[in-house]
Amino acid sequence: MKQIHIGGLVSFTTIDFPGKLAAVLFLCGCPFKCAYCSNPHLIPLSDGEYDPDKVFEWLKNRVGKLEGVVFSGGEALMQGDAAIDYMRRVRELGFAIGLHTNGFYPELLKKVSGIVDWIGLDFKATRARYRDVTGVDAGYDRMIESLNYWVHTGCEMEVRTTCDPRFVSKQDLLEIADICAASGVRHFAVQKYKPYHEGDCDCGCRNMPDKTTDAERNQFFVDDELRQKINSKFETVVWRDQ
Repeated sequence: MKQIHIGGLVSFTTIDFPGKLAAVLFLCGCPFKCAYCSNPHLIPLSDGEYDPDKVFEWLKNRVGKLEGVVFSGGEALMQGDAAIDYMRRVRELGFAIGLHTNGFYPELLKKVSGIVDWIGLDFKATRARYRDVTGVDAGYDRMIESLNYWVHTGCEMEVRTTCDPRFVSKQDLLEIADICAASGVRHFAVQKYKPYHEGDCDCGCRNMPDKTTDAERNQFFVDDELRQKINSKFETVVWRDQ
């Protein structure tokens, strides 16, 4: 069996898998090079820092103490069948499985629909700005295909948008919310953009010089009318401004 590449691990979280006490495994590799990437060291498909067999043994010892395991990244599905097989093994231990994904691999998302219980899907921008954020063509269409597929599975999901004011305006956020609501999304999250670092770097990302102000980054969260409009479209909306 091909080994997966694990680049990071959070041993306990109450916020990354709604309603579950969970651990998070950060898998190496991502097809995107987002302009605001917060995990640029995970973009390359490197060997990773954690031995998958040792992590699996550790998870065995967490049975009964944790409820779920989240596969994040990078983009976990970039590792294909190796990641899927590992998810299946972890699920067989009795854990619920969560997946944080950018939706770039709808064909692989379909393969995990019987394994993954919940996904957090990134909706990064409107179609017009998607390449500006990700540096990749076809990212928007692939994400929409993933979104529509997962909605129709009936499995749980949260769609979230990180509001980098360089790429997302208030009107853009409303457009994204409208698309999600019309697609049948029930749970939505608005996330505050936090600069990772300023200027260019050599870590594989496209972090851009950032001149945004606190006021620009907070504008989505202090606009009561905007919040009311978006709240009205979904069963739940989480405003992550910290």
